[in-house]
Amino acid sequence: MEDTSVTPVWAGAYPPGLPTLMDVKAASLVDAWNERVRRNPEGRALAYFDGSISAAELDQLSDAFAAALEARGITYGDRIGIQLQNIPQYVIAFLALWKLGAIAVLMNPMYKERELRHLIEDSGARGILADDSLYPATAAAAAGTAVEWILTTSGLEYQRRNDPRIFHSAVPAPSSPDGDMAAWIAEFAGRKPADRTLAHSDVALLAYTSGTTGAPKGAMNTHGNILNVAATCSAWMGLQPGDSVLAVAPLFHITGAVIDAATPLLADTTLVMVNRTDPAVVVDAFAEHQITCTTGSITVFNAIYQVPDAAAAHFASARTLYSGGAPIPPSTVHAFKERFGAYIHNIFGMTETTSAVIGVPPGVQAPVDPASGSLSIGLPLPNVTARIIDAAGNALPFGEQGELELSGPQIVPGYWNNPDATARTMPGGRLRTGDVATMDESGWVYIVDRMKDQINVSGYKVWPREVEDVLYEHPAVYEAAVVGMPDAYRGESVVAYVSLKSGHTATEEELIAFTKERLAAYKYPRSVYVIDDLPKTQTGKIRRRELRKTPKEG
Repeated sequence: MEDTSVTPVWAGAYPPGLPTLMDVKAASLVDAWNERVRRNPEGRALAYFDGSISAAELDQLSDAFAAALEARGITYGDRIGIQLQNIPQYVIAFLALWKLGAIAVLMNPMYKERELRHLIEDSGARGILADDSLYPATAAAAAGTAVEWILTTSGLEYQRRNDPRIFHSAVPAPSSPDGDMAAWIAEFAGRKPADRTLAHSDVALLAYTSGTTGAPKGAMNTHGNILNVAATCSAWMGLQPGDSVLAVAPLFHITGAVIDAATPLLADTTLVMVNRTDPAVVVDAFAEHQITCTTGSITVFNAIYQVPDAAAAHFASARTLYSGGAPIPPSTVHAFKERFGAYIHNIFGMTETTSAVIGVPPGVQAPVDPASGSLSIGLPLPNVTARIIDAAGNALPFGEQGELELSGPQIVPGYWNNPDATARTMPGGRLRTGDVATMDESGWVYIVDRMKDQINVSGYKVWPREVEDVLYEHPAVYEAAVVGMPDAYRGESVVAYVSLKSGHTATEEELIAFTKERLAAYKYPRSVYVIDDLPKTQTGKIRRRELRKTPKEG
């Protein structure tokens, strides 16, 4: 922790009554969950379409599942993969594993065999809980590894609506030969696992990085990491008893697992789940469950904006909407607020920060950097210290560009079985984010871009985000991505890819002219390709790396 005798510059911009340091009293996630159950056992903890589970019921389900796992030899420190969409079984598994002192390995259900096998082998997972439809592919990926069993479950459980927009069949797929989760829970109903004493330093999650610079690395998110993020985000977002938090970020991603799941679970609020994130289903869920808060990628909010029947009435209960994963163009925030009356707040975090560590306070509109036109990602949250540093690790003055460095109890202790990567990325426990940023004198942080994405045009620096933000101002542009391409004359040339809004048209020449009027001569794109859809990660981040491969094909 940093020197607490010095008040950080961002304290003056904090909401009234919110301290820059918060004391997290619970010893573990299990202790925090037990306290929530004691406070309000009959309070609704989960909502899933027309299904509802109270805190006491969720506690009993997770006890039974923990006892079933314990009977099969799962114990402290064991890793168990979870390969599900956002369904109640994900949360039951989290709680059950934590009660055993075991570690949940977040596994993307969209991963192909090679990608999934890397996670299985790297983590040493002993078992996997998978969606029943995934069993054949999961079994193929796990063959010959340390995996002893693959347990399956169905997203049809815990609800009876069977919304055809989500469920293509009302009949579950066949269960794994190793068993079905519901059967394991039924077998051990009413039983509890042995009590275990846990500490902040115990690992709760292995969340793998996106692997944009090499093989994905398993960030060791501890009980203390998650408790700190849950406490600070709950205070920052103003969560109140009775609130409903919608999980639109996938729980196999750190944002979904911690902000959209753990944070509401440990507060006296309802976690609302809708399986896969279908934008029309999400809009309906806002109205049905009176959603007060959610955090998702800007891609989700863009998709919501495209739902024809979506209206301000759907978002009448929404107090705080947050978007993480990628900085938001100011024009997108403005358009969403104009149509729905709801302001999208920026929030920033990484797998290595256990999700959110910088954000825009509720009810506050983020300032815009006059130099770049970028929207601020916010202020450092309580217990976080942020600095802008040079290549040697020295702090830079306000307003100067450098690398964003973060420290505090939200930062993971390292990567699973990868001390070299830990030493490179987290020297002295301080996280080098790889983001180029500036901080103003009030503590507002502005992300310029990723260091590796800088484009060098005839010796001039061009940051893709600045060009993308200009493209987003064009009324026909739905999504935009800018990359550098080799150029024999300039060294690199600025190239843009865009997809267009439904019912809109724009030529490549028109878009080039639009940016040429608004950017310096060396910044505007020399080529613009209009394509149907930009390649993205499963969490909504645009894959610039994919766009660099074949310019005309995307």
